[in-house]
Amino acid sequence: MTETWEGAEIRVAIIGYGPAGSVFHAPLIASVPGMRVAAVVTGNADRAAQARAEHPGVEVVPSAERLWEQADAVDLVVVASPNRTHAPLAHAALDAGLPVVIDKPFAVTSQEGRALVDKARALRLLLSVYHNRRWDGDFLTLRRLLAEGALGDVVRFESRFERWRPALRGGWRERADPAEAGGVLFDLGPHLIDQALVLFGPVSHVFAEVNVRRPGAAVDDDAFLALTHGSGVRSHLWMSLAAPDHGPRFRVMGTRAAYVKMGMDVQEAALRAGERPAPGWSEEPRAAWGRMGTEAEWMPVRTEAGAYPDYYAGIAAALRDGTPPPVDPMEAVAGLEIMEAARRSSAEGTVIRLG
Repeated sequence: MTETWEGAEIRVAIIGYGPAGSVFHAPLIASVPGMRVAAVVTGNADRAAQARAEHPGVEVVPSAERLWEQADAVDLVVVASPNRTHAPLAHAALDAGLPVVIDKPFAVTSQEGRALVDKARALRLLLSVYHNRRWDGDFLTLRRLLAEGALGDVVRFESRFERWRPALRGGWRERADPAEAGGVLFDLGPHLIDQALVLFGPVSHVFAEVNVRRPGAAVDDDAFLALTHGSGVRSHLWMSLAAPDHGPRFRVMGTRAAYVKMGMDVQEAALRAGERPAPGWSEEPRAAWGRMGTEAEWMPVRTEAGAYPDYYAGIAAALRDGTPPPVDPMEAVAGLEIMEAARRSSAEGTVIRLG
């Protein structure tokens, strides 16, 4: 159990104010009653100005070291910086006595992730991982269908994040240094793997094809994972930056019916467009709903409203009441173990047994 927090509001510091910090964390934090973006760590003048404009009264500090010097001014640290810095910054935050949320991927290696979990437990501090895709509308819809038994027993779960980015963009995500944790497996893999684990439980076997498709690319940009769950379900996961055509987001095959869903959850596009959580903001139009059925007999299935703010509402509850965080960091460690097995499987051309 972690130490509980007491106070009028939860003051949050965000390390990094690029797309992750400014789009996927700050607006959601600000939407939760009793939470406030109190500090932003960035050395970029434009991003500092953006933070001040979007969160009046926020304190902008140029470095994490400066933040630790005033650790008593914040109650929670969100690490939204480049992947290679996730674990070091989280260790430093815990050493400063601060609870931590880490953007995905949790760490560069599963060993690094376990060390963080051990430290947080020893210090009795909250540690969680931002797996926001558990609150995608289509994923919430699928969880409801499974809970209702609408599909029967699931035989195969197919899940895709496919994008068409034929030109390289540069930046740390495209560097070959393994310490950067770049490439599509580290970028999109944590989401797909985490959803499969939430739905169908631990994985016993992993087979993978991890490839470099685009000319000039130095890191993987196209991958396929076949996971065998202890429950007997098979998960087939595709992730790509080199897909000129996109398959179904979900295709779930059950003994009673199938569920097929095209397109992505609407929350990411809304946040990137500057929209903020409000009534109706995450509702999907009817034309984008998925369908359920068998062969020629299909029916539309209304997509549940997405709920990204629920993650930070869960963090607030965990800090106030000592309840479990919305994402257990050991679940993220399990995902890292699967990604490590996937790289080994691809290199060796074999199925890797876990455990």
